[in-house]
Amino acid sequence: MPGIVYLVGAGPGDPELITVKGLRCLQAADVVVYDRLVAPGLLEWARSDAERIYVGKSRGVKAMPQEAINRLLVERARQGKVVCRLKGGDPFVYGRGGEEAMALQAAGIPFVVVPGVTAAVAAPAAAGIPVTHRKVSASVAVVSGHDTSPTADVPWAVLARMGTVVCLMPLSQLEGLAERLLEAGFGPDTPAVAIERATLPEQRVVEAPLGELAAAVRRAGLEPPTTVVVGEVVRLRRWIAGERTGPLTERPASYQVP
Repeated sequence: MPGIVYLVGAGPGDPELITVKGLRCLQAADVVVYDRLVAPGLLEWARSDAERIYVGKSRGVKAMPQEAINRLLVERARQGKVVCRLKGGDPFVYGRGGEEAMALQAAGIPFVVVPGVTAAVAAPAAAGIPVTHRKVSASVAVVSGHDTSPTADVPWAVLARMGTVVCLMPLSQLEGLAERLLEAGFGPDTPAVAIERATLPEQRVVEAPLGELAAAVRRAGLEPPTTVVVGEVVRLRRWIAGERTGPLTERPASYQVP
């Protein structure tokens, strides 16, 4: 009998933001296959005897090609193993989880998809920004920051009609992103923000008009993973976050649990 593969979303960074179902799958796994964006603390919840296999990538350097990851999942499952494929955020939001699911389906391997909390909504929330807000923004678009060229598979002209634009992993292409959005119709003074290591204690936030965001991010020295939010909802930070500098997903230090 083959084993089974759980395609689990690990959430945006904070280990406690994994779902209950995702945590149960992790704790049941014989093999944990994980990415760079998975918090190290989350792996501590796996069984001590579980095999841990790192397959992440950093600045374009891949620990393992995607095709090899697909084969790995199939092979371990055929050995009768319970496999937890742990991905940062949600496995089906720029996580290539769909490709892995297709490979498992083609190989006849049972699998379960466990959605996770995507940084597309969690990173703005942790910084005090709702991606939609009554009378401010009724729509949100999520785009990848890996290719911001005019020929990228992104409907740039459509984005100007969206209330909020969230861009995941855009640091290396931030100038290009701003240029495309300005060409699409956003004004250079449109509120924008970059959020580094969202939901974690070391979270940093840089806010600037869209036309100045890239320069402000360079001065601050932000590093991946960083999420960018563009739109009027960014102005709501001052009323929602107030004086808090850490992630809003974290309980204030002064609060004592009864």
